[in-house]
Amino acid sequence: MVVIDLALAVICFMGECYPALTGPQTPRGVFSLDYQATDVPGYGGDLLVFKEDAAQLWAVHRVYTAKPSEQRVKRLLSGNAAWRKGITRGCVNVMPEVYARLADCCSREVLVIQ
Repeated sequence: MVVIDLALAVICFMGECYPALTGPQTPRGVFSLDYQATDVPGYGGDLLVFKEDAAQLWAVHRVYTAKPSEQRVKRLLSGNAAWRKGITRGCVNVMPEVYARLADCCSREVLVIQ
């Protein structure tokens, strides 16, 4: 199971927790993670989708750095949970090495966002 705690802005799996970026549109609930390839620049070639509708897709993915003014890497490295919240449009951003661990172990796991 993978757990995202929105209050703490962390993602936890395999007994470890890591900083995560979230946003006001990050949905709460229980979801299935689904590996999906993408050729959209800025996402590293793949993502773990947890919700999708006709207008939007929500996923856990590598930190998006196409807008340097958002300082997403700096936010992820910050110990300030408040600074990690409210930056995304609903997706969950993690450092590339965290994404690699997550994709290796948990790409078909249950995701709980609380």
